[in-house]
Amino acid sequence: MMIYALGWRALLYKETMRFWKVGFQTVGAPVLTAVLYLMVFGHALEDHVKVYGTVSYTAFLVPGLVMMSVLQNAFANSSSSIIQSKIMGSMVFVLLTPLSHWGWFLAYVGSSVIRGIAVGLGVFVVTALFAPPTFAAPLWIVVFAFLGAAILGTLGLIAGLWAEKFDQMAMFQNFLIMPMTFLSGVFYSVGSLSPVWQTVSHLNPFFYMIDGFRYGFFGVSDASPWLSLAIVGGAWLVVSAIAVHLLRIGYKIRG
Repeated sequence: MMIYALGWRALLYKETMRFWKVGFQTVGAPVLTAVLYLMVFGHALEDHVKVYGTVSYTAFLVPGLVMMSVLQNAFANSSSSIIQSKIMGSMVFVLLTPLSHWGWFLAYVGSSVIRGIAVGLGVFVVTALFAPPTFAAPLWIVVFAFLGAAILGTLGLIAGLWAEKFDQMAMFQNFLIMPMTFLSGVFYSVGSLSPVWQTVSHLNPFFYMIDGFRYGFFGVSDASPWLSLAIVGGAWLVVSAIAVHLLRIGYKIRG
């Protein structure tokens, strides 16, 4: 039992060091991208858009950018690690270890959560200079940040197992993850949309991650935070069950 416990910790450490050694690229670059979004959209729309009555557009935009950065980088961490290991042939060294499928799951998803949260904290610290934050319900911020990072880290694990080349991984990210993230209310309030597009937005699980996260800052949201929590929590259970099953049967990683 001790061997298994140490094993997944060792893999978690290895995966964390993998992105941290190139932190300028994996953490610094996403922070810079988020700041550029804030400067462009904030400057263009600050005087024209008011959200939730008294909340300025820049203040509204900050939580969305933080959460978007968390989600995208959590997905990128696990997906890039798996696909690189498969293509370079280094996956065999992990297969030779006595790790169970649960050990793989905890290590890959855990490191993705660490990277997502690290990037999110970086974005939050820098963007706080543009709009001093308020904290209406801090616990909701923590819960949705970790759940969102865990879901996208798990989705990245599934995508990495499914993909056999970088083109397939890019297709997964460009045609699924990116559109769902950008259409989830990062740059706008879903409540400002027409009824048809509000309904479409409510079918997007990413909307509930960002809306629940934003509730923690302002105490106001487009959907009930409890509904968001139920949907996000349920989504994580579903994708986790799929990922663990794929790891258990060795999907596309065992000959």
